Amino acid sequence: MTTTPAPATTPDTRALRLAAAGGLLLLAVCFVCTCALALADAVGGDGVGGGFLTAGMWALGLGALTGAAALIVPRRGLVIAAYVLAVAGPLLALMD
Repeated sequence: MTTTPAPATTPDTRALRLAAAGGLLLLAVCFVCTCALALADAVGGDGVGGGFLTAGMWALGLGALTGAAALIVPRRGLVIAAYVLAVAGPLLALMD
């Protein structure tokens, strides 16, 4: 019985897990930025967080769940989603 090797373009499990770990580090940095933006809005603005700030926090929470899932079950789509959700948090907070 012969087996064919996997194509060279498929990422291996270790590389996807390292990318997912990097996404979680990016998520931590984006969380600090989002909290700083929320505090700046609370002090300088009207003192009430709007809907975009709430959506940004939800995006960060979902990004953390997606990043943890990407560490457990390394899939390219989960890693990409974790990065997108991490960056979406501060961007949504900036719109508030």
